[in-house]
Amino acid sequence: MKYDFIILGADGMQGNIVVRDLLEQGYTVFAADLYKTRIKKILQQASPKKIRFLFIDLRNIDAIAALLKKIKSDIVINCADMYWNLNVYKACATTRKHCVDLGSWVELTQRQLTLHKQFKAISRTAITGCGSVPGIGNVMLRYAAKKFDHITSIDVGFAWDSNIRKFVIPFSMKSILEEFTYSPRFVKHGKWVKIKPLAISIRRKFKLIGYQQSFLVYHPELYTFYRYYKDKGVQNIRFFAGFPGHSLEKIYSLIDLGFHSDKPVAIKEFGVRVAPFDLLNPVLKRLGSPVGYTESENLWVEIKGIKNKKSPASPSKAGRAKTILMECLVPPAKGWEEAGCNIDTGFPAVIIAKMIKDGIIQERGSFAPEAVIPEKEFFEELAKKKLCVYENGRAIN
Repeated sequence: MKYDFIILGADGMQGNIVVRDLLEQGYTVFAADLYKTRIKKILQQASPKKIRFLFIDLRNIDAIAALLKKIKSDIVINCADMYWNLNVYKACATTRKHCVDLGSWVELTQRQLTLHKQFKAISRTAITGCGSVPGIGNVMLRYAAKKFDHITSIDVGFAWDSNIRKFVIPFSMKSILEEFTYSPRFVKHGKWVKIKPLAISIRRKFKLIGYQQSFLVYHPELYTFYRYYKDKGVQNIRFFAGFPGHSLEKIYSLIDLGFHSDKPVAIKEFGVRVAPFDLLNPVLKRLGSPVGYTESENLWVEIKGIKNKKSPASPSKAGRAKTILMECLVPPAKGWEEAGCNIDTGFPAVIIAKMIKDGIIQERGSFAPEAVIPEKEFFEELAKKKLCVYENGRAIN
């Protein structure tokens, strides 16, 4: 049987969103993961003619390639943890599959983009960072960048909140703890600068959730924005992550207690060594949401630069200073309450994969979203999901 899409990491939160969204749109799906817990409900409710599931260990590139060779489908949507993105890319390159994923660290993103020639040679498209940020934010930048002759700086980020002040994991807990404890880097005056964790923060008002504190963290957009827009002169790029106070309090407590550590400790009673995070993660996965709980999120990109530049030698002294604030508002989605604001990561991955399938994206090679995704069509698809995009406060989709 031929399937429309292959979903790797199908048992996770994002994998569930992607699988369900595709099935509800009438597509056929081949799902695979190392686990089979969350997806059981979907498998029980969906027709076996629409979905099939197999176990896969993404640590093994040969195993991934063997699975992909057996499945008749041209497009892979990788929803697994970012650590396996490069493995999946390599397997897709050897089995002639298109591939989209949800993004990873800068270093992994760099390595994925080095596979450009391999994907181009087999006439396939690979796009990394097809979620919210990275993802929606990258396409908002693509849209806004065309309105500048010279770009000076780009700030990008997210902020979210919930209607009930109770701790619920908003997305990957491992990613959150890493962002809060790793020394982040950012681009300043065209060079990488490293600072202490949480050393830089801003407080700003967001259209959907009001005022919130956001912290500078390390994110792949720092690399891809510079890669694709350095010719426009961009010298400063920062990424900010915003969390509500009640969530920050719990995150700080977990870090203070050492649960962010990936260094194994001995548990003599059971004769095993376990990293604190590996123990924490399955416990947190069991946490549910309170009745009536909903989340909202604000994705944003602020671009500063020059319009009508007259002198290439003196871009800062010619033309008119210009600032564009792009925002994507993610309100609670009816029927998707359990997923919270994670829908803004799963939905874009589906949209982009469909664009490849339908021939809307025809460029071949390995890219980040801002290089190849047509913003008009992408924003139109976001609107169908009730995700509204704003330019300086004005709705554009």
